[in-house]
Amino acid sequence: MSGRINNRQGLIVAAVLLCIGCPAAFSRPDPTVRPPAPMKRPPTGTNSVPWHTITVTPPTNQPRIHFYNKLNPVWWLGNIDDPAPPAWYRPDDKHRTTKWRWRNPFHNFDHYVIGVADKKFARSGRWPERNSNPNGGWDFEVARRKLVLLPFLSWQRGRFNFYWGWREHGSFGIKLNYSRPPGQPPANDSQPVTSPGT
Repeated sequence: MSGRINNRQGLIVAAVLLCIGCPAAFSRPDPTVRPPAPMKRPPTGTNSVPWHTITVTPPTNQPRIHFYNKLNPVWWLGNIDDPAPPAWYRPDDKHRTTKWRWRNPFHNFDHYVIGVADKKFARSGRWPERNSNPNGGWDFEVARRKLVLLPFLSWQRGRFNFYWGWREHGSFGIKLNYSRPPGQPPANDSQPVTSPGT
């Protein structure tokens, strides 16, 4: 008998605690409280670019890539898109083919194993068709292939350029670069330095 009473008391205590912990379930809306205002969109003509999504499809002239290629670690080191160096790359160098292969040794891995350059995917952000913010500063984009989300983060200011993630064509890349701004001529180091007394 005491076991039944303890069970009933336990159920009553649980019901009371549930009602105390959930007052919103029994509350009525207060007509004097103003509802939250929706967020306003920036006026047209400002520098703010809205977040939008584009669909990226692979090029039609892309070589056929099989599933078993992606499982082969030796294939990861190749470059199926440009296996031979183009004419502009070191035309007078007798080791140009070897140097071309070492120029970007993980091309297939970045583009087709962990990348989605051979698949149709959606890319969302403020500038999803670009690799960085055209005005400089931070940029964040997200590519989505089925249920997989692939982030992209970049920052560009002056001479400094950084990005990490899946780029606008679906390939994975990392870049950390400090270089001359575009349009600035290189320093002329071929001129001899003369002292003021000569």
